[in-house]
Amino acid sequence: MRLFARAYFIFAYFFSWLIFGVVGLALNFICALLLLFPHRARFSPGVRRIIRGLFSSWLKWLHACRGFRFDWRGFASPLPPGVVYVANHPSLVDATFLLARLPDTVCIFKPALLRNPALGPAARMAGYVAGNTGIDLIHDATDAVIARRSLLIFPEGTRTAAGVTLNPLKPGFALIAARARAPVQLIIIRTPRDLCPRGRPWWHVPQFPVRVEITLGDRLQPSPGQHAAELAAEVERRFLAALLEPPTPTTQLPTSNA
Repeated sequence: MRLFARAYFIFAYFFSWLIFGVVGLALNFICALLLLFPHRARFSPGVRRIIRGLFSSWLKWLHACRGFRFDWRGFASPLPPGVVYVANHPSLVDATFLLARLPDTVCIFKPALLRNPALGPAARMAGYVAGNTGIDLIHDATDAVIARRSLLIFPEGTRTAAGVTLNPLKPGFALIAARARAPVQLIIIRTPRDLCPRGRPWWHVPQFPVRVEITLGDRLQPSPGQHAAELAAEVERRFLAALLEPPTPTTQLPTSNA
C-alpha cells in the first residue's frame, strides 16, 4: 500500500509540473505577442491578476492531489498596497506560493530569467523588476512601490543554504522601503528541507505530504534618517527569532483560500 501511495504521489508531482510548464508556455506566448503592442504597460495590471490567478489555481491543484498542505497564517485580512514584502527563501517555488496570495505585487527577477523566452515575456508584461545591481534596480523598484504596487523581495539573494537558518540579508530592500516611505512586511516560510532546496534540482521528489506554512510576521516602518543597514539588521534579527521558534502544531491545514 505504501508503494502504491508513493507511486501515486510521484506521478502527481511530475504531472503537476507538466501542467505548470504547459500553462506557463502558453501565457508567455501570449505575453510575447503583447510586447509588440505600443503602450503595452496598460496591460500590466491585467497580466499580474492572471499570474496571481494561475498560481492560486496551481496551489489548489497541488492540494487537491493531496500531496501538499498549505497553512496561511495572518492572511485573512485584506493586504494593503504599496508594501515591501520580504521573505526567507527555503525553496525554489516560494515565489509561486506568495504571488498566489499577495495582491498587485511585482517581484525582482534575475536578468537571465527576463531574457528567457519561456519566462521573460510574462515577467516583462507584469512589470517585474530586472534584478540588475546598482542604482537602476533601486530606482525601478522604488517607483513601483510609490505607484502603490507592492514589491516582493527575497533579501537572502538566493535560496537558504543547507544547514543554516537564514543567509545574511542584503540591504537593498531597506533602501527601497526608505526611499518609497513604505512599510516592510516580513513573511516567514517554512517548508520541508527536501522541497527544491538550494543545490537540489526540482525533479528530486520530496517526501509526501508536503506541509508548507506561510506566516505574516512583523511589519516595520522605516524611521526618518534610519540607515538601510540598520533596518536590514533589525529585519534579519526578527527573521531569525521567528524561524527559530518551533512550528505551530495544527491538525487541519486550510487551503481553500490558497
